[in-house]
Amino acid sequence: MGYTAGLLLAAVCIGWCVVVSASPTADIFENGRSDKEILDNLLKQTRYDKRLLPPVTGTLTVNMSVLLLSLASPDESSLKYEVEFLLQQQWFDPRLRYYNQSRYPFLNAIHHHESIWLPDTYFIMHGDFKDPLIPVHFALRIYQNGSVSYLMRRHLILSCQGSLNIFPFDDPQCSFAMESISYDLSAITYVWKNDEATLRKSPSLTTLNAYLIKNQTIPCPTKASWRGNYSCLKVDLIFTRDRAFYFTTVFIPGIILVTSSFITFWLEWNAVPARVMIGVTTMLNFFTTSNGFRSTLPVVSNLTAMNVWDGVCMCFIYASLLEFVCVNYVGRKRPLHNVVYRPGENPVTQGDKKGETGGPNEIVTCTNCGPNPCTHTTNNGCATEVRKKEPPHPIRVAKTIDVIARITFPTAYAVFLIFFFFHYKGA
Repeated sequence: MGYTAGLLLAAVCIGWCVVVSASPTADIFENGRSDKEILDNLLKQTRYDKRLLPPVTGTLTVNMSVLLLSLASPDESSLKYEVEFLLQQQWFDPRLRYYNQSRYPFLNAIHHHESIWLPDTYFIMHGDFKDPLIPVHFALRIYQNGSVSYLMRRHLILSCQGSLNIFPFDDPQCSFAMESISYDLSAITYVWKNDEATLRKSPSLTTLNAYLIKNQTIPCPTKASWRGNYSCLKVDLIFTRDRAFYFTTVFIPGIILVTSSFITFWLEWNAVPARVMIGVTTMLNFFTTSNGFRSTLPVVSNLTAMNVWDGVCMCFIYASLLEFVCVNYVGRKRPLHNVVYRPGENPVTQGDKKGETGGPNEIVTCTNCGPNPCTHTTNNGCATEVRKKEPPHPIRVAKTIDVIARITFPTAYAVFLIFFFFHYKGA
């Protein structure tokens, strides 16, 4: 009798153990267990294989989301931008479900990440990775329904595309894409979470020489993907230059120096020290300013907007200096007096012919016609006197050149400014 009772008791114990082992919710997920103990049991090799995709019907969908943390550029003229962001990936893995007997709304699986299946997402970009500032740069959470959230912090150095021929009026575009390296479209599909069209920005977003004006999140264009049968998502970041910086450091000082060189047109033609000092000083200052700024610009082989600006401004300054040289040379010439002017002849050569008799139809002044002189042709036989006209005085010619320069130089420079800013800003 006692032997039979012992056998029955043993059978009950064995059956209870089988039931407990068959139903993990009995003790694995009870309130007293830690998240580590729960994960250790969930990820046992006998029930979980990280090499296999989550067993879902159809294609596994991975929801992607990007949160911008910081933007930086080495300097204003650079085409390299550092982008720091949080990349969140969410998917469903029914093997990791646990039940409400646990007191945890989610399990922190940061120390079990090597034992969990994770999407093999890699970045397609022009640039490089920057090492994280702290060792722990990701978070991994498993929710009760088997949903997995994988959050990682990435720091990329992007080599962007910009039109340096219109620098600084260009808007560089930086792009990077995310794609699975081993699973094609039949296995994994990447989608933007909540169909977001733009990136989310952190409230503490910091920028340094990086002026983001537009961003978009789109599926990779087919022509841009070198593997067309793989799911791919793309991020476009469009930056702009700090135009106020270039106006205050380049354009406005250049305009001041060029217009300062025009002041010489309002000085006396013989004010040699003042006009020389203004011309030479403005030229040297412009050289110093442009060379100091040009050393920070990216080196390109084609003609750029800054080359046009420097070249034209220097030409105006140099032309104003040449105008002074011309005015001073003309004003110092010896005036030509008592030169006879006849129609169609060179006044310089007429000095040698002033004693010769005029032609028969030349209009001359007659002194023998009466009390008042008269003019008529030379074929009437009266004593005549050739009418004389003195050439313009060289000083008057020099002042006339200055008056013309006062109008033409500022007008031509104003036309250049309008054309320059409208052309390159529109480009």
